[in-house]
Amino acid sequence: MAGDRGKWQVLVSRWLPVKGGVAPAFADDEYLNQNINLNTPTMDRREHLKLLLAGTFGAGLIMTAGCTEEDRKESERIIAENGGGYGRTDVEIARDERLHSETFFTSAEKRMVEVLANIIIPADEVSGSASESGVVEFIEFMMKDIPSFQVPTRGGLMWLNNQCNSRFGKPFVECSDSEQKEMIDEIAWPDDAAPEMEYGVNFFNRMRNLVATGFFTSEMGIRDLGYAGNTPNFWDGVPDEVLERHGLSYDEKTLEETIKAEERGIIAEWDEDGNLTNRSPD
Repeated sequence: MAGDRGKWQVLVSRWLPVKGGVAPAFADDEYLNQNINLNTPTMDRREHLKLLLAGTFGAGLIMTAGCTEEDRKESERIIAENGGGYGRTDVEIARDERLHSETFFTSAEKRMVEVLANIIIPADEVSGSASESGVVEFIEFMMKDIPSFQVPTRGGLMWLNNQCNSRFGKPFVECSDSEQKEMIDEIAWPDDAAPEMEYGVNFFNRMRNLVATGFFTSEMGIRDLGYAGNTPNFWDGVPDEVLERHGLSYDEKTLEETIKAEERGIIAEWDEDGNLTNRSPD
């Protein structure tokens, strides 16, 4: 079934980029309202900037606001003494540990989730399968993190087993690949599904969304997408062909003083004559 990768993904709903489609974020309005305070006070940056820039004091402050080595060391000490910086609060850490210590899926249900996940995102030449990326563990956690997922998910797994028992005389995980594919095809295409399959369609949509979200927010999935994040770039000047088109060129002094890619993290130091003093020789 590896050749079918992406077939069911094209039906993933909105908002999160995935291969062949997009998957939704799971926090609905009710969940956000219960968990996020949107009424926190905000800083009036405009007024602060007016004060900061008022008169020569503001200009002097900006020119002398660099971070010294002493400032950096003192900042590191303060951060270390106050828990090491921003991150999970003690309450959040305790909650996560509690949820991780609990178990929702039975071993049989967990195996069904694994098989379904790998049908939705099997291994290919780019990445491993959904289960190899940790999707099963992600879905297990989501069942406990958002308890409203529990009943529909458990009911859907039971429904799937009942359907397979009626059709093939055995539960879903014991069916052959072709039998599993036949069953999934009945619920993977909402527009083509029979009315009596509506419950299964809704269940599979939720599972597909969970699998896609888990996979494409995992380390493996992010590599699969080729997402590099905020990566520092290096600009080595206007391309030669553009300079030639306009009859321009860089002078030797500019080229000599251009920051090298390997030295972009070094803070430049200059002598009284404006010459770089800490640049490595060419």
